[in-house]
Amino acid sequence: MSESERDALSSENEPEVTPESSSSAESTDSAASEAPEVSESAEEPGESSKEPEVSNQPDEPDEPAEPDDSDEADEAAEPDDGAEPDDSDEADEADEPEESSAEEPITESPAAAEPAAESPRRLMRRRVVTIVAAIAGVFGALYALDLLVSAGEIPRDVTVAGVAIGGLDRTAAEKELRSGIEPRLAKQARITAAGADAVIDPDTARIAVDFDATLDDAGKTTFNPWRRLVAFFTDRPVAVVARGDDGALTSELGKFAERVDRPRVEGDIEFDGARPRAVEPVPGRNLDVSAGVAAVIAGWATGETIDLPIDDLPVKATTEGVRATLAGFAETAVSGPVTLEAHGRDLRMAPESIGRVLTFTPAVDGGLTPEVDVKRLRAELGKRLASTESKGKNARFAFGKKKAKVKPSVEGREVKWQATAGALLAAVKQSGERTAPVGYSRPAAKVTTAELKKLGVSEVVGEFTTGGFAPDSGVNIRRVAEEVNGAIVKPGKTFSLNKLTGPRGLKQDYVAAAVIENGELTRAVGGGISQFATTLYNAAYFAAMVDVEHREHSRYISRYPLAREATVFQNPDGTSVIDLKFRNDSPTAVVIQTHWTPSNITVRLWGTKRYKVESKTGERLGYTSAPTVTKPWGTSCTPQAGVAGYQATDTRIIRDLDGKEIEREKRTVTYRPQAEIKCAPPPEKPDDSDDDDDSEDSDDSDESDKKPSETPATGKPSR
Repeated sequence: MSESERDALSSENEPEVTPESSSSAESTDSAASEAPEVSESAEEPGESSKEPEVSNQPDEPDEPAEPDDSDEADEAAEPDDGAEPDDSDEADEADEPEESSAEEPITESPAAAEPAAESPRRLMRRRVVTIVAAIAGVFGALYALDLLVSAGEIPRDVTVAGVAIGGLDRTAAEKELRSGIEPRLAKQARITAAGADAVIDPDTARIAVDFDATLDDAGKTTFNPWRRLVAFFTDRPVAVVARGDDGALTSELGKFAERVDRPRVEGDIEFDGARPRAVEPVPGRNLDVSAGVAAVIAGWATGETIDLPIDDLPVKATTEGVRATLAGFAETAVSGPVTLEAHGRDLRMAPESIGRVLTFTPAVDGGLTPEVDVKRLRAELGKRLASTESKGKNARFAFGKKKAKVKPSVEGREVKWQATAGALLAAVKQSGERTAPVGYSRPAAKVTTAELKKLGVSEVVGEFTTGGFAPDSGVNIRRVAEEVNGAIVKPGKTFSLNKLTGPRGLKQDYVAAAVIENGELTRAVGGGISQFATTLYNAAYFAAMVDVEHREHSRYISRYPLAREATVFQNPDGTSVIDLKFRNDSPTAVVIQTHWTPSNITVRLWGTKRYKVESKTGERLGYTSAPTVTKPWGTSCTPQAGVAGYQATDTRIIRDLDGKEIEREKRTVTYRPQAEIKCAPPPEKPDDSDDDDDSEDSDDSDESDKKPSETPATGKPSR
């Protein structure tokens, strides 16, 4: 089609242009000029180009294009109504070269035909935003109005102890509260728990409400819009702030708890002889007294019955589980006797005896788990099985006149009660003839034969004997000799007499006997131990043991060697004050042997002899006179003669077995003088001849004639 024909066809279909529509047409042309160009489609070789038919209506696309959601797309597609066409567009069109109509068909764009409509989604969004903004504005205005109107008032939904005070100012609210609550405080309060109830007198509880603090809590305003809206339709209870007599209420609820509390009874099985019976489980409960006091104080103002809190005490076993254990295990366990296979003999355990040792604990599944109680089993069979046990014996030394021998250790045999209980439990689960082995352990001796043989003890290396003690002192000497006999001092170790014996008091079978305290003779529990200490010291002296610690008596005692004796002393609790210690520096051990008779005590040290020991005692020198002490009448006093003090020296000479001197040790001892003790006579009687007729004075005179008894000595433990 030629250009002239296309123009003619266009002019026939064009509407008449009016002044109003002129600008619109120009805008349409401008929009059409800005539309994207239609791309040319490549022609296949051999195909002739066909001229497209021209239509007055634009071609419709195969599929409608979806509108763009973005505002930018809408604005780009939307023409600007009333805008004048840009001259630059015309200039651009003039510059473009003309193209052949045969090569590119000309079609009208839909955008050029009419202005694009606004997106329906965008219109909907605008409407929603407008509506929401309007609603928010309305609610905002109402919220502000509500805050303004309710300022200074109790929030509208508040109730206290059932009294509605919402919407009232503070003064009116307090008046309303007082009129509603104060009459209730003067009345008795009823309490209830677990079906029991009681009343509490107001004079006992002494409940007082703090109205100011209560109104402070009630008047707290919320700025949450939702809560303020809900307040139009609901009530919000606020607790009263109150106090009471906690002690009196605790006492009242403690009495009430006696009616409420119920002990928990766990499921169990008990035996009446050989017949088992079920103990049904019963849950327990306890009144929570402390929480109950708080509940009474908080709830009194309501005037209603106060429910007190209860602590439930659940049980683990179920009734079905208990009955199943009864019908199963329990009846089988006591269905007949069990034979216990013990060492050297068999014992028959009767059904009644079996029932006494069985216990049951709740299981996870609600049943009961049976056990054999070890303590009950031991009480039931301990005496019967005692003959099958034997105590172990430590290896020990047997001392002859010149040689020492080792007596072998002996293993013991003791019942293993835990193992026996397990075997018995397995047996009673069976029916018919049943047996269970008794378990035994073989505890090893603390001191074995091999250990003693390695010590190298074969002969006496030192010994000493003293005598002349009083009978009461002899009791204590025998007791300490029993404790020390058989003591082993290994190479390099130190022996301590106080450490070995521990406390020496009445509980340890020691008695009161003579001691020296502060230079005076008196009596104390454990008196006489110093004679044993002197005997042991001399035996160690002649065995060439190393002297670690010892102290002589403050005054010399004639039955002991001069300058070669020792004393010991303890506090009442057994802590050491003066001790006797020596160290074994030989390569072999030393064993202490003691031998007591009513007249003397002998101590021997056995080991391997390495030395010969000689003692030389010097003359007494440096005498000091004894003082005289007179004790007043009425004080404890025992007269004694004075003895002068002096010094004495002892020298220990140590030689090897060939007689060669190895060492010489000198020790000088100072003995203090022994004071002469005199007891003052009683005071002279006053002359009462002028008062012979006075009976009261005569009584006094008679009393003064009586000699008061001396205060008994309360000396410390033995020195």
